[in-house]
Amino acid sequence: MIELSPLLITALTLVAFVAGFISSIAGAGGLLTLPVLLWAGLPPINALATNKVQSSLGSLSSSWNFYRKGHLHIQEIRWSLGFALLGAIAGTLTVQHIGNAVLARLIPLLLIIIAVYFLFSPRVTDHNTSPRLGSIQFAVLAALPMGFYGGFFGPGMGSILPFLFVWLCGYNLRKATAQTKVMILLVNGSSALLFALRGDVLWELALCMSVAQIIGARIGSNMVISRGAVLVQPLIVVVALGLALKLLFFS
Repeated sequence: MIELSPLLITALTLVAFVAGFISSIAGAGGLLTLPVLLWAGLPPINALATNKVQSSLGSLSSSWNFYRKGHLHIQEIRWSLGFALLGAIAGTLTVQHIGNAVLARLIPLLLIIIAVYFLFSPRVTDHNTSPRLGSIQFAVLAALPMGFYGGFFGPGMGSILPFLFVWLCGYNLRKATAQTKVMILLVNGSSALLFALRGDVLWELALCMSVAQIIGARIGSNMVISRGAVLVQPLIVVVALGLALKLLFFS
């Protein structure tokens, strides 16, 4: 039986609020909450499971906010959602059997590439551009592997997916961010369910952090809706580079 003090739960809840705010704008909130959960002394499997639950509910908050304000178009990514779900299930089942050391070495390089792209690309605007891939092609080549990655490991997914939507689908950043949130909701939600069925979730902590995630995500998603690329692009650059440095030098 894992017991946490009220003070520690309060501190972790505050971290979840900040993570929800950051994640709804530029992704990668899990890179803030997961290390803190491990630092608090949770066994890795319980930390990962609890993090998936609270992250899922934060994504639900921002996804609903984007949807009710007309920025989320689920029909356009129905194929991507299906393939991402398959990938997430496979990734979550796989992580129980093998380590993630290889991915941990590759992801920092990918995040650096993403940061450089968003820093210099003239295509990143608040207007849609011509897509490079069709919806089914994107589902197979991008959504499926990202779903697997999200279920298996996860850090940086919220920064990688907007990049893929902008680069391959021609979405503007506001739309790319909105579509990303619902995909992350599906991936993390399915992964959280599998962990919950195994009894790995610390529910008291998960629910407290979830409330904070929901509030932070709502505030952050409202800022994305009102400010668009002006806010999202520089934050993705900063977050992606910060995550890359953390994974390279402080893991």
